[in-house]
Amino acid sequence: MRARSLASPHAGALRDVSINSVDSYHIRIAISGTSIDKYPAKQHARNVARKLGVSHGLIFLSGQPTINWRDSDQSRPFRQRRYFYYLSGVDEPDCALTYDVALDTLTLYVPDFDLHRAIWMGPTLSREDARDRYDVDRVLYQSSLNPELQSWLSQRPHNSSLYLVHESETPEGLPTELPLNTKELMPAMDSARGVKDEYEIRMIRKANKVSGLAHRRILERIQHMSNESQIEGLFLDTCISHGARNQAYQIIAASGQNAAVLHYDRNNESLHQKPLVCLDAGAEWDCYASDVTRTFPLSGEWPNQYVRDTYKLVERMQEECIKQIRRGTRFLSLHDLAHDIAIDGLLALGVLKGGKHAEIRASGASKVFFPHGLGHHVGLEVHDVSESSIMAMHPDFDHDQYGPILSPSTCLSPCTVSAPLLEEGMVVTVEPGIYFSPLALANARRQPFAKYIDFDVAAKYVPIGGVRIEDDILVTANGYENLTTAPKGDEMLAIIRGST
Repeated sequence: MRARSLASPHAGALRDVSINSVDSYHIRIAISGTSIDKYPAKQHARNVARKLGVSHGLIFLSGQPTINWRDSDQSRPFRQRRYFYYLSGVDEPDCALTYDVALDTLTLYVPDFDLHRAIWMGPTLSREDARDRYDVDRVLYQSSLNPELQSWLSQRPHNSSLYLVHESETPEGLPTELPLNTKELMPAMDSARGVKDEYEIRMIRKANKVSGLAHRRILERIQHMSNESQIEGLFLDTCISHGARNQAYQIIAASGQNAAVLHYDRNNESLHQKPLVCLDAGAEWDCYASDVTRTFPLSGEWPNQYVRDTYKLVERMQEECIKQIRRGTRFLSLHDLAHDIAIDGLLALGVLKGGKHAEIRASGASKVFFPHGLGHHVGLEVHDVSESSIMAMHPDFDHDQYGPILSPSTCLSPCTVSAPLLEEGMVVTVEPGIYFSPLALANARRQPFAKYIDFDVAAKYVPIGGVRIEDDILVTANGYENLTTAPKGDEMLAIIRGST
């Protein structure tokens, strides 16, 4: 780019000029091509190479192939492999990619043209379209993949490896003795994916915007609904109408006691005389997830004190935990805080009894009512990957502190370190809940901590099922940003009241 002085009579001539700081000048940026907002695939590939810590090697990833249902000529719904998408941004079937670390070359392989398929289904992704749409250095047909791999193998530097996520994805037709490395790529990609860049955050924000619109639409119509299926249907309709064709996970529209089932997804029961609905539903935008839960009454008022008090307790758990999010925070400490608030709240309600806070906490009784972890990463997966789980617990360091409030299924321990600290660019959920599950309460009667639970009082809360509230929180340089726009609390109730 050259700068031209506006005062020059030869402004159109290409010549060097001297610009003084007080001169007036105009800068124009011209960008060739038709697409400038590309998925940052090349940046992601470089990030993964840095995590691998190598200067040579070839990364190979296979995208999701077209697969028919068993005993059928109908294909399964397509969902791109997330590791492949992270290095390509390509949401098309039957593709592959390589990244040559030494040459810094990202190559996309697209399906060869098939006339029969093109007539029936439309043409597959062309090389020309792919070059325009994606942040890659080269686009070749799938028929070129094997020769390209053979060429790299014959010229590869000494001790360089062919990196795969899974050994089962080794391309066919290659020599039997390959310099495969199937152990290091997945951890490197997990580590790279834990912190989101600006583009990824924008996609998660868009997914949350659509989810917020759908949650709001449910609140506006809930008094006119009679079955859980109508909630699911309207949520899907709103998301698809706003450009989000896919859901990040199966919709949970649990009314009454169904809300005590954490991953309830039948969504087919009547709403008649149910005190509340727990709606856990989040749209996906360009393969990036949102994860949103709201719990609300079927009218604009809480039907009784048991529902109101439970909601207010969970609301307090979430608000206090969100306030603590910032760089350097240990997420496991927020889970700890949520349990402390839950114990105090359940003591005040009379559900817990007969001991001091510390005794009840040490007994593990609070896990009966809050059995899951406080949250997780969100990104290309609704439960996204990272270098190590933010809910990790190392037995040598954390067992006495966190053992009584963690369940093995929510606690994935790394080998040598405890739970990591939050970093700027991470997106995590804050999802406290209080549940009154008849199965969990029946089991609790047989446990040593049964003496701390007033089962007669707890029985009064069983019709509620459970209350859960969940938002997606971005860790920023100075604190946090709540990416979730779905109404909750008083705003939620006002929308329901205004829908009559």
